[in-house]
Amino acid sequence: MRIIKRFDYINQYRDRHGRQRYYFRRKRQPRIPLPGLPDSPEFVEAYRAALANPGTREIGENRSPQGSLSAAIARYYGDHSFLALAPITQKNRRAILERFRKAHGDNSLRELSQKHVMAILGKLQPFAQHGYLKAVRHLMQYAVRAGLRDDDPTVGVAQAKSTRTKADGRERGYHTWTEDEIAQFEAKHPIGSRPRLAMALLLYTGQRRGDVVRMGPQHFRGGKFTIRQQKTGQPMDVPIHPELAHIIAASECGNLAFLMTQFGKSFAVAGFGNAFRDWCNEAGLSHCSAHGLRKAICRRLAEAGCTAPQIAAISGHRSLREVQRYIDAADRSRMAEAGMARLIQFPEPSGSGSPLPLVIANQPGSRK
Repeated sequence: MRIIKRFDYINQYRDRHGRQRYYFRRKRQPRIPLPGLPDSPEFVEAYRAALANPGTREIGENRSPQGSLSAAIARYYGDHSFLALAPITQKNRRAILERFRKAHGDNSLRELSQKHVMAILGKLQPFAQHGYLKAVRHLMQYAVRAGLRDDDPTVGVAQAKSTRTKADGRERGYHTWTEDEIAQFEAKHPIGSRPRLAMALLLYTGQRRGDVVRMGPQHFRGGKFTIRQQKTGQPMDVPIHPELAHIIAASECGNLAFLMTQFGKSFAVAGFGNAFRDWCNEAGLSHCSAHGLRKAICRRLAEAGCTAPQIAAISGHRSLREVQRYIDAADRSRMAEAGMARLIQFPEPSGSGSPLPLVIANQPGSRK
């Protein structure tokens, strides 16, 4: 029987009247019935109460030393500040905190200092520090609210500034697709193929892969696509690009999701990421990724002269600081072109004579 995945420890069954029922149960703990349907106010309230019930402690809490970081993490998972996060954010934050718990969980929560936090971050790559610091900071803020410690040791701690490029000249993090790379992928995967449909959905909507795999005909109405982003809960209402409409019409799509696997089922997020990785490799673009197309549409919009709020209205970015980087890069490119054009058109200063001829080394008549 399918388990509700958004909430931990939830099971479901049909009673003798055929009604769907839900209950909360941790391992070796009694069942706690939950009223209503998932996401209803009464369901969420009862779920939070079950998590807070001393008789239903978070897994690992009763096995953690009292006052340890591990015990604090276990309690944090049951706090409303964690439960209010989007499911995908909860999953990502758990992954980070479990690594933190494995390495430092037996240490005292109260003895964690700013020096310790900086030392832990110092062992990570600069681009990996952002998520780690954010997760630990939210944990410490919870610990202060819950009275587990008096101060937040992450205050004043900043992640290292990473260069935007690697030694080989490529940018760190997810690579932003260039126009040549987009054309190379399109040349390998023609319109009507599953890879081309996937690329069009990513490139012309600007959404994350977790939202793209959910997109279907029900989200495309009245010349717009309307969807609520899983990560941020942001509602999106964006006009459909004509090229995307053309590619969808020329492709074999599912009834509830445009993208379907070779077995006729909708993609899981991880499965789609693996499939798109293979499609990029087939096109000779091993350094490109699905997320890089989300960055590519932001680049295109910035180069078209769009403002940060206009770009964010399409991509769904909450912070305009991330979007502003694309605008700054586009502005620098435009200013460089304009500056060089003025230099070319500017007349030679009087008395300077003719410009020196360009001398190319190792050509006949050139100086050695």
